[in-house]
Amino acid sequence: MELIRLSSAPPNPGCRRQPNCFSGRCDVLGNNGGVGDQPDRQAALIDIRSLSKSFPGQVALSDVSMQILPGQIHALVGQNGSGKSTLIKILAGYHQPDPGAEVVMRGESVDIGNLSAPQRAHLHVMHQDLGLVPTLSIMENLALGRGYETGFAGRINWGRERTRVKRLLAEFEVDADPRALVGSLPAAEQSIVALVRALQDWERDDVGERGQGLDLRSVLVLDEPTASLPRPEVERLFAAVRRVAQRGGGVVFVSHRLDEVFELADYVTVLRDGKVVGSQPLAELDHARLIELIVGRAIDELYASPPEPKSEVALEATDLAGNDLIDLDLIVRRGEVVGVAGLVGSGRDELASLLFGAEPLVRGAVRVNGQTVSNPRGAVTAGMALVPADRKGEGCIPSHSVRENVMLPRLAPFGRWWLRRTAERQAAQEWVSKVELRPADPERAIITLSGGNQQKAVLARWLRTEPAVLVLDEPTQGVDVGAKASIYELLASSAATGTAVVMCSSDAEELAHVCDRVLVLRSGRLATELSGASLTSDRIVQEILS
Repeated sequence: MELIRLSSAPPNPGCRRQPNCFSGRCDVLGNNGGVGDQPDRQAALIDIRSLSKSFPGQVALSDVSMQILPGQIHALVGQNGSGKSTLIKILAGYHQPDPGAEVVMRGESVDIGNLSAPQRAHLHVMHQDLGLVPTLSIMENLALGRGYETGFAGRINWGRERTRVKRLLAEFEVDADPRALVGSLPAAEQSIVALVRALQDWERDDVGERGQGLDLRSVLVLDEPTASLPRPEVERLFAAVRRVAQRGGGVVFVSHRLDEVFELADYVTVLRDGKVVGSQPLAELDHARLIELIVGRAIDELYASPPEPKSEVALEATDLAGNDLIDLDLIVRRGEVVGVAGLVGSGRDELASLLFGAEPLVRGAVRVNGQTVSNPRGAVTAGMALVPADRKGEGCIPSHSVRENVMLPRLAPFGRWWLRRTAERQAAQEWVSKVELRPADPERAIITLSGGNQQKAVLARWLRTEPAVLVLDEPTQGVDVGAKASIYELLASSAATGTAVVMCSSDAEELAHVCDRVLVLRSGRLATELSGASLTSDRIVQEILS
């Protein structure tokens, strides 16, 4: 018996998922796979209306309504702080909604904050942190919370258990030994194991015993599932998610990556300040309009224009070489924003560390305002700052507060022998306000902030040192579009004061809009330099892939 059984109804000829459409609901889904103006509550897998959630001094969600239908991939998007996380936590049973919410699940009115075990089995949240135990096998991870197949005298039937897990993995084209350690699997296969673990709870219906069928009327919530996956593995995960939808499951897809939203989803609900500001088929939207719904302003207003560069050279690198990089010469003037593009392994992903001295040079020299630097301490002393790609592992101290992280690089103004705490707290509060951190609490642990706010705090940490050179590696990775706009404004303001900015990024769109010129690296060497009319996102991508 398959993990997921196909509907026997004929496909809907107008559906985007033809020929594998779950067509028993196509009269509800319509030709674009989205919810109609007045969907049937009995047809929806889950129908949420008038859902609100308040915390002391804050309304996180206000009168939110959302329907998930069979065979639908429904994107949930919004800035950090828009209410997405709160809604997901309510669905996961972590938060209780305010009184007054109406929720119909599989045709039955339910208390979403107190679902029974059978009801909870048909609503599963797969978090960005997959919750897998890397030192346990695939089979053991799937058994956690579920138990094993047993035989005589309650003994584990290992043969039947391996067969069951092998069958589940095969449904998503994963050919792995069920006894293999999860930590040994590629990232995409680990994500699919987490997906299978969620779906195995659906293996029961009225036609057979446990493990002998699948009740299709279930919802899977994916919270930023691609955040740490390279593109080939993203495609494998998407193929698995499409299988769920094609065969009748409902999927809620939460992501900051709007290109992936358009690629995968049929329908989108947009949250802003805890309210639904848009809910419609994606076929009715384009990229610019979706961004406008998310941030409340047009896409052209997201990017601050770079200032006019000055003539003085702030950063000079000559014959720079590392593991992948080969003989790069780089000059960046005060007030100039220079982008660096390239595939992984082109040298782009190691350039920032080489400039800052965090990775040893094979050869070459780096000078800041004429002073040679070769290690991080020398780089900071010379006036260089680095915002690394791994902000949690390298960019901040996760266990420390925002204040401690922001103040750390430059404590001298607050006393030589002891800290003047009042002055330090006041300065931290000023920077929290300047970068528009949310929540605006400098005593909050930085790890509790959203990705975008963590990045703004890391930026504040270095901007307050008034660096001569600011080097950034993937500055908006995992950041929503609203936080991106704030980061771009901070970079433009810093450049306007004379800071030279080097931005290494895999986002061609931001490089084209934010930078004065862009260097494209290929196979470790400088392939071309783009500026003026030639500096477009399409041209950057073309040169990267040439």
